[in-house]
Amino acid sequence: MNSIKPISSFALCTMLLLSFGSCKHEKPAPKEQTAQKPNIIVIYLDDLGYGDVGFNGSTELQTPNMDKLASGGLVFTNGYASSATCTPSRYALLTGVYPWREKNAKILPGTAPLIIGTEQMTLPKMLKGVGYHTGIVGKWHLGLGSGQVDWNTTVSPGPNEVGFDHSYIMAATQDRVPTVYIENGTVEGLDPDDPIEINYAENFEGEPTGLDNPEELKMRWHHGHNNSVVNGIPRIGFMKGGKKAQWRDEDMADVFLKEAQDYIKAQKDAPFFLYYALQQPHVPRTPHERFVGKTGLGPRGDVIFEADWCIGELVKTLEAEGILENTMIVFTSDNGPVLNDGYYDDAVEKNGSHTPWGPFRGGKYSLFEAGTHVPFFTYWKGTIKPGTSSALVCQMDLLSSLATLVGSDVELEDSEDLLAAFLGESSQGREELVIEASTRTALRKGDWVMIPPYGGQKVSPNVQIELGNSDEFQLYNLKEDIGETQNLAKSNPEKLQELIAVFERIRGENMNIEPLELK
Repeated sequence: MNSIKPISSFALCTMLLLSFGSCKHEKPAPKEQTAQKPNIIVIYLDDLGYGDVGFNGSTELQTPNMDKLASGGLVFTNGYASSATCTPSRYALLTGVYPWREKNAKILPGTAPLIIGTEQMTLPKMLKGVGYHTGIVGKWHLGLGSGQVDWNTTVSPGPNEVGFDHSYIMAATQDRVPTVYIENGTVEGLDPDDPIEINYAENFEGEPTGLDNPEELKMRWHHGHNNSVVNGIPRIGFMKGGKKAQWRDEDMADVFLKEAQDYIKAQKDAPFFLYYALQQPHVPRTPHERFVGKTGLGPRGDVIFEADWCIGELVKTLEAEGILENTMIVFTSDNGPVLNDGYYDDAVEKNGSHTPWGPFRGGKYSLFEAGTHVPFFTYWKGTIKPGTSSALVCQMDLLSSLATLVGSDVELEDSEDLLAAFLGESSQGREELVIEASTRTALRKGDWVMIPPYGGQKVSPNVQIELGNSDEFQLYNLKEDIGETQNLAKSNPEKLQELIAVFERIRGENMNIEPLELK
């Protein structure tokens, strides 16, 4: 490693960044519009791996509805989330900004304040500016309120304050309190005589927990999920009250699907944007009874099959309303897969020969490819020609790309305009992309990946995933070694130095690395 020059100064990085920024291409003219701008739906799965879907080669797990859409659209073999965990990826998707630029874009508790500024440009805000009605249904996990939240009044700011006309969400994750649905800032079905109290530090007197009351559990916790018990499932965080408002986990997929369908029916006569953020296959994996045992892979396989059915039903709604041909669909996942993520649910034991990570190394939480290299396709019947693209694209690029599609003049530094790639009109994607996993970052450029040295565990003992940590630089050629098995950092120092320079130009030196937090 002595042949590698040391990292350059922050000042030099800044100068390089400015010089490269001056060379950016001008934003192309808006694509010619039909009489009505297309509806846009982003279908966002939660912890779905590259290899979890049939269109990427899965044979053990059937996803017929996803596959049907993918076969009619453009499948990206180099499609990325920005991060290997959920909150950062969702931040980048909605803001078009690298999540490591926002220090609070990390896995959040259910009581975290909103991390998107109300003055900040967002994907829904951009679309509202050109006449779209905007809605979110499903998982939020970007914080709510500005500090201490009173769940018994209108919770604000939230999705409605950053661009969504309509929101029907869960605050954080299915395994975190509060376990209630929130519609436009108001907890649905709340009894005012049974107010909600939330605390992530200590329990409320007399309330059962997974740690102290195992007799109340229908799902056992493995790690990190032993606080309040709701619906027989131990959660992260403590909750008291709101009994009538609490969800039944097994019904969640149906509840979110109906809300998405109702939104489509209500907005079908004018252009709309729907962010449909499904909870599957995030833990706790709780398929409705009619899906239990459908895959033989345990609850994890069953909830993916359930999500596939939901997507099929959503498409049927678009067809029934006569708007499928004028609707662009983007399908992807917030990060890579994980089997045991906090509960004993047979995900490991029943996985068999299924490979959720596809041909890649790692998974959720990891800087290796499986952490951020995710299922990704675009579909627009009659407009996007079916096929496969190797263009390097990221969810962060949707904001600038869709701005061009709808005739908005919004453009952001991190979000690249790749509309031609998303529509299949060009095979040219990004030149480079910084990926992130729990505040650690790495670089993808062309066929190459460079991972800087990071301390810490090489494998997380709880989730049994390689995290990408090493005391040396790592350099891989994905074209020749898609599984990242041969570290070429020492044998190809010139390429390594090239990628280090690019990485520093984008990322800079001020990298505060935080310890890994599961969930």
